[in-house]
Amino acid sequence: MGKFVLFDARLFAPGADLSGASNKIELTSEIEDKETTNYRSNGWKEIIGGLGSAEISGEGQWEAGDPSKVDDASWSTLGGIGPYTVCPTDSVVGALAYITSGMRADYTIGDAVGEIAPWTGTVKSSWPLVRGQIAHPPGLARTTTGTGTALQLGAIPAGKRLYAALHVLSAAGTTPSITARIESGDAAFASPTTRLTFGAATAPGGQILRGDGTAVTDTHYRVAWTVTGTSPSFMFAVSLGIR
Repeated sequence: MGKFVLFDARLFAPGADLSGASNKIELTSEIEDKETTNYRSNGWKEIIGGLGSAEISGEGQWEAGDPSKVDDASWSTLGGIGPYTVCPTDSVVGALAYITSGMRADYTIGDAVGEIAPWTGTVKSSWPLVRGQIAHPPGLARTTTGTGTALQLGAIPAGKRLYAALHVLSAAGTTPSITARIESGDAAFASPTTRLTFGAATAPGGQILRGDGTAVTDTHYRVAWTVTGTSPSFMFAVSLGIR
């Protein structure tokens, strides 16, 4: 990816796509520096890494009146921990995505008379910020059981983990239910292995899972889903990454 202008960044809160109400998204990831200077440090400070942290801050135009709107989504998640996915350019399959589990820490609304009603908010991480890809795009409705496009993320060495976030953005039909899972395999997925399984979802909301740190030799990953109900239809986004 070369240099680009921020025209179509995407922000997915647990069960809402806030991209259309956002005009600024910032990601911060840092490692706390701890000084270990001693008498054998040759006159220079020595530093090692301590605790890590990440933060997502956003702002934009205020909207309310529906669970998909920024006000409803912000109030319902304030103080709670859930999945967040940010894409710098777009949310098509394979697009670059940053993923974390974080707490919605603050939410601010309001401005002077005559101004467009704004909002600002911050999410503080509970898990690492993971660099990954979009495995399922948000704008494609699913009405039947199926599988997504394979992504070549590479093998997972021991001590590293597979991370996956599911954002169910809408659910329609009579008793609709979707159960998503993350599978790994070779490029052809001749014999896929289930690595992570989300809980059954019947309404908009978000989930995030991670592996146990065991090495995985498979190099390709995809999302698969089972849909049940009468005339069910789901819109959802899935992001994957290894860290």
